[in-house]
Amino acid sequence: MRIAVIGLGYIGLPTAIMFASSGHDVIGYDIRRDVVEKVNRGIAHIVEPEIGERLREVVSKGKLRATSDYNDLKGADAFIICVQTPLSNGVPDLTYLESAIKTIAKVIEKEALVVIESTVPPGTTERMAKLLEELTGLKEGEDFYVAHAPERVMPGRIFKELVYNSRIIGGVSEKASILAEKLYRSFVKGRIFLTTATTAEMVKLMENTFRDVNIALANEFAFLAHKYGVNVYEAIELANTHPRVKIHRPGIGVGGHCLPKDPYLLLANVDEDLGLIRKARKINESMPRFAAKLLFEALGEANVDPGDAVVLVLGLAYKGDTDDVRNSPALEFIKIIEKDVKEVRTYDPYVNGTHTILEEAVKGVDAIIIATDHSMFREIEWDKLGNLMRNKIIIDGRNLVKEPPKGFIFKGIGRGDV
Repeated sequence: MRIAVIGLGYIGLPTAIMFASSGHDVIGYDIRRDVVEKVNRGIAHIVEPEIGERLREVVSKGKLRATSDYNDLKGADAFIICVQTPLSNGVPDLTYLESAIKTIAKVIEKEALVVIESTVPPGTTERMAKLLEELTGLKEGEDFYVAHAPERVMPGRIFKELVYNSRIIGGVSEKASILAEKLYRSFVKGRIFLTTATTAEMVKLMENTFRDVNIALANEFAFLAHKYGVNVYEAIELANTHPRVKIHRPGIGVGGHCLPKDPYLLLANVDEDLGLIRKARKINESMPRFAAKLLFEALGEANVDPGDAVVLVLGLAYKGDTDDVRNSPALEFIKIIEKDVKEVRTYDPYVNGTHTILEEAVKGVDAIIIATDHSMFREIEWDKLGNLMRNKIIIDGRNLVKEPPKGFIFKGIGRGDV
């Protein structure tokens, strides 16, 4: 089949690679010309294990090429939409998705399949199908077919999970579900469950809202651990020995493209005040402020005026061993403290624009905040770094420092025992 993938970001590019690796002829469409240029040179613009070699292979074989010209999409048998659906002032912004639909409307031919992978509020896929009908004069279920197949992968494991995770596919029409299942079966080895488009939308949002609510519970436990002088991580480990308990882990905040916004997408079309989901979101959004509170407490203990303090943030990505900074709590933490301290430095080996050498970033700083759980941060020799610091303060937002090093003022989220 000839497949057009709209949006070559963290999901779109790996998805395009998988379809191309499965023998399909894939055209990737993105309005970012720098991304198009890199993809056509076989260069990945995102960090993900295996992506470089996989991309080079399919590009060299002529199975994948990228374009910014919608005319190149003509003749596609299937369109896979992987554009962002961000929040704007707490409200879902579907302009990128609507733009993708309008682009498809210019080139779609009869019998084509349109699959929306982007995470959307319930009811959106059916509305996009109606929009496509209005723009083309064609009818879904007869002339073209629309389905929702939400992505369910985790950065760092995308290629494995694209193949082995189960997929939920919901068609606007029954035939749309069947066609989409056949298409994804070209590389998916996990189970594929068919349902309605709106149910598929809700399933994805429920999955991430479940995680968000449970992380909020863990974060509230972390607050309580400070009140009671307890190491919340030890307490969670012990509680999880119960056969029916599985508590999540707390931290400096919840980031990424899904969890911070999906609960709001789930509630987007609901007038009732459903307090649990919104409260959980507020708790998780408060965690960077809690980390800032710990920082200023530590500066006070060290007799350091915040206005004179130099602070180093270790990690900008929302998740360890990736370059993904979308909705990163580290960035929110920086916004909170930067007006009150002398200087904020950053070090992240995966993210451009930060210090490139850890030791240089550490020289003369008063406090270090661990904001991302990069693997390399677990191996830091704190005694050596301490010799480069002006004041020895560590704020651990990811529970990477199991034993606080001697001579340091140490504070960690949920570490009420120190």
